[in-house]
Amino acid sequence: MRLKGKIALITGAARGIGLATAALFVREGAFVILSDIRDEAGKAAAEKLGENARYLHLDAGNENDWIKATAEIMQSSGRLDILVNNAGITGFLESAGPWDVENCDLKSWEEVHRVNATGVMLGCKYAIRLMKARGGSIVNISSRSGIVGIPGAAAYASSKASVRNHTKSVALYCAEQGLKIRCNSIHPAAIMTPMWDAMLGEGEQRQNMINDIVAGIPMGHFGEPADVAYAVLYLASDESIYVTGIELTIDGGILAGSEGKPKVSSEKN
Repeated sequence: MRLKGKIALITGAARGIGLATAALFVREGAFVILSDIRDEAGKAAAEKLGENARYLHLDAGNENDWIKATAEIMQSSGRLDILVNNAGITGFLESAGPWDVENCDLKSWEEVHRVNATGVMLGCKYAIRLMKARGGSIVNISSRSGIVGIPGAAAYASSKASVRNHTKSVALYCAEQGLKIRCNSIHPAAIMTPMWDAMLGEGEQRQNMINDIVAGIPMGHFGEPADVAYAVLYLASDESIYVTGIELTIDGGILAGSEGKPKVSSEKN
């Protein structure tokens, strides 16, 4: 019960890392608000998690949605203890491209940054207002791609680098203001989530691509959403009370060596 009595909001919680984190948080005693734009999947997930979870529609890059969510949380709970800014897109499914640095489509660039970078900024902005009185923890999900360059996914890499840097600005701001609000970022890589499906394909092609990527992972296998969820749990809990402004990599050792740059230019994390 590491989060007993705490109220948490997780964006992009209908699947993948967000859903795994929501499930773990509920098991650890938190009341979890799952948010997403995939309403049917989000509602089903919240119902499956039981009475300590509910669903809230929230487009992370839309400030009006954050204003509504903030008002609803204040009315129903009076506070927020944990925010996990997890919602994110690669742009590969959301636009026609191209995505490389020379030919990058402007609309794709703007949409990826609206969700990934602006969404995190807005989440932090409104979480601070909800946490001011009692303090809390903000955990931003960035990526290995926020630390190294990704030539074939310029917008995604840039937006995740923004998450990394903004996390530090928020951490320092809250400390300077005397607020008991911590802010940290997590940088996953090679985590098997639905975001990979469009790139990996099916059948033999899928397995061949998996084998090629795994060859560059020191630990020799993909990670699972739960691997990231447990890292989020630590940063969300009071166990990390003296931790703010850090970046925690969950990548099987990739960034420890020379495989930081993906072999596949469109790799998604």
